[in-house]
Amino acid sequence: MHTDNLITLDRDHLVHPVVNYRAHEQRGVTLLTEGRGAYLRDSSGRELLDAFSGLWCVNTGYGHESIVRAAEEQMRRLPYATGYFHFGSEPAIRLAAKLVELAPASLQRVYFTMGGSDAVDSAIRFIVNYWNAQGKSEKKHFITLERGYHGSSSQGAGLTALPVFHRNFDLPLPHQHRIPSPYPYRSPEGSDPAAIIAASVAALRDKVRELGANRVAAFFCEPIQGSGGVIVPPKGWLKAMQVCCQELGILLVVDEVITGFGRTGPMFACEAEGVTPDLMTLAKGLTAGYAPMGAVMMSDAVYQGIAEGAADLPIGHGHTYSSHPVSAAVALEVLRLYEGGLLENGVALAPRFEGGLRAMLDHPLVGDARSRGFLGALELVADKQSKERFDPSLKLADRLFEAAYGNGIILRAFTDNVLGFAPALCYKSSDFDLLFERLERTLNAVLEQPEVRQALR
Repeated sequence: MHTDNLITLDRDHLVHPVVNYRAHEQRGVTLLTEGRGAYLRDSSGRELLDAFSGLWCVNTGYGHESIVRAAEEQMRRLPYATGYFHFGSEPAIRLAAKLVELAPASLQRVYFTMGGSDAVDSAIRFIVNYWNAQGKSEKKHFITLERGYHGSSSQGAGLTALPVFHRNFDLPLPHQHRIPSPYPYRSPEGSDPAAIIAASVAALRDKVRELGANRVAAFFCEPIQGSGGVIVPPKGWLKAMQVCCQELGILLVVDEVITGFGRTGPMFACEAEGVTPDLMTLAKGLTAGYAPMGAVMMSDAVYQGIAEGAADLPIGHGHTYSSHPVSAAVALEVLRLYEGGLLENGVALAPRFEGGLRAMLDHPLVGDARSRGFLGALELVADKQSKERFDPSLKLADRLFEAAYGNGIILRAFTDNVLGFAPALCYKSSDFDLLFERLERTLNAVLEQPEVRQALR
């Protein structure tokens, strides 16, 4: 079909996620047509270096024939198998066992979803069921972090602490609360790791005390806050929060939808600090974006609590596509690729990525550079001394995204002028050379725009 026809059909019929609908109608869609390795191609034939792995998810890179073969073979053998009525399929069973083998030791049970949002939503439902089954029905309150992101389901979007996901959706709900983000660049405690960690622990304790420990169900957090601007907390922060949750008698849910599967170095970010959560949500890198799938992993204690509370009745939670055999077959092959060298490559080249970001601190627009593994960000400011942000009316994020695209890079430009990066684990040193060459060109081009230069302090 001709590109112009597709653009018209898109404008007339397809609703896109997290865009201004009127702006999209005016702008039109950018058609992506193919991908190979770390590179994409659009409908005009332009080659683009993908510095964001699609949407934090194509951790393997594009075009792995072995993943395609795994999907094709499973489709031919058994394209669908319900998990209802005690049915199952080999790929899903093997994948559940493999995830338990790889995950923190506390996590022994797996429920499969179709993505991260419904994984978070499922986790909420499991937690509510668990506490009710324990005879503690008053434990209904959830605590998350400012700038946190936990999907856009009806419940999860309330745990998300980004205003765009609340506006006109009647969120957050009265039982959803938040505490300050461990944000070293903008922390009132300064950049001292111990002070930031202590402040987070104190904030959680204070919030639980305010609500009543007998009323708080769980604390949800990302090991690194992704859509909130790639906020990298000090090392030791996650472990301290786990200890605090245990002392307070509330469940710890670690959202590894973005940070899982090698994104920060190890298979899961939890590993770096020996954290053993009560529940963990997964998606994105689970199938590297080649097929939809997410998961909730839970401790055996949570599972047994739910099971015992049901007596002889079914647990009323399920999805048609839970444990989908094709997605599971894809995930098994993706995990094989991670263990077959991709995680090792990510660890080996993480210093190159970090060094390239930090080199950008010399640029007049860049106030902060932060990363862990293959997850990083640059924060742009109008004044490096005061850390003053650019006025939103400047729409710097739009300028940056368009300039980057023009220079052959796809990255994430957040509305508060943070540039997010999540390169695929297949990146080579030469790909990073190209990324930072094009990134510097992009920053220079935006800096030369009169309105931007005038906004600098």
